[in-house]
Order: sequence, then structure tokens, then C-alpha cells
Amino acid sequence: MYLLAFVGACVLVAMAPGVSTAIIMRQTLRAGRGSGLAATLGNKTGILLWGLAAAFGLSALVVASQLAYDVMRVTGAVVLVVMGAQALWQARKPAPVTAAEGEAVTSHRGAYLAGLGTCLANPKAAVFAMSFLPQFVPAGQDVPFTLATLAVVWVLVDVLWYALLIWAVALAKDWLGRPAVKRRLEQISGVVLIGLGVRMAVESR
Repeated sequence: MYLLAFVGACVLVAMAPGVSTAIIMRQTLRAGRGSGLAATLGNKTGILLWGLAAAFGLSALVVASQLAYDVMRVTGAVVLVVMGAQALWQARKPAPVTAAEGEAVTSHRGAYLAGLGTCLANPKAAVFAMSFLPQFVPAGQDVPFTLATLAVVWVLVDVLWYALLIWAVALAKDWLGRPAVKRRLEQISGVVLIGLGVRMAVESR
């Protein structure tokens, strides 16, 4: 029963728009489903690492150390603002006609690192993992093992949700791929990313 409740909570968390959604949707719109899935895998690798850190008490170091928290917060904010500025700059350029295979691989690698970096540089993810996962550990269970299992389930639910989102975006590819629409979406994603970065920079614990 606790696992069903946890899965339901994970679905609600995944559906809430935030940094992860902005990064994954931007990569999908820029370079297609492969790039979106790469960003998803990168982001969920970060989530898994934070979940495992929570299982073994490592996330508590981030929570306990104000300096570590602030360094991560500012780093994450800078990453988001830079990505937002890149999106706005990209919106000014004409869309490329084709992408070579090597460029596609590079794009996937960059998308994966973007997803991973924005997650690992977000101290809120560490705090959330510490507060979210322990609520679903039944009394009498092996806590580290159960937390690690829940972290894996959390990642699987997230991957499924974002795969559905990416698939939905792919269905609208003909309309979303039009140069004018693509430029407008780049502008919107740029503003959103910069806004998220500024919010991360100024907000406290």
C-alpha cells in the first residue's frame, strides 16, 4: 500500500512544472525526441544520486552546511541563466536545415549533461529528497535499502512521465517545428529559464 501511495505522490511531483520540465522541453523542441530523452536521463541520474545520497545521509551535509547550500544555489542559478540567455540568442538565429550525425551525438551528450548539471547544482533537489522519501518508509523496514528502492521507483516514474511529454511534443512536431513557432518557443523557454535562475539565486532555504 505504501508503494502505491508513493507512486501516486511521484506522479504528482513529476506533473508539477519546474526546472526539470523547462530543461527537458527546451531540449526536445531544439533537437527532437532523442535530445529530450537524453536531458531526461541526465536529470533523472541527478535525481537518483540525490535519492541515494538521502538514503545514506549525505544530503544532510548540504542541508547542514550553509556555505555548501549557497554555493550550489548560486551555481545552479548561473547555469539556468546562461542556458536561458543561450535560448534567447538561439531564437535570433535562423534554424539549421539539417544536423549531421556527429552533431546529433554531441547534442545528445550536451542535453544529458544539461539535465544532470541543473539537477546536481540544485540544492532544493537535495532538500526535497531528504524530506520526500523518508515519509514513505514503513516502520520496521531497513531504512537505507528502502530509501534507495524508493529513489529508483521515483526515477522510473519521472522517466515515464517525461517520455509521455516528449512523445506528445513529437506528435505536434509539424507545427512546433515551424521556424516562427520554434523561435517563439525558444524565447519563452529562455525567459522561463532566466526567471527560474533568478528565483533560485534570491530565494533562501
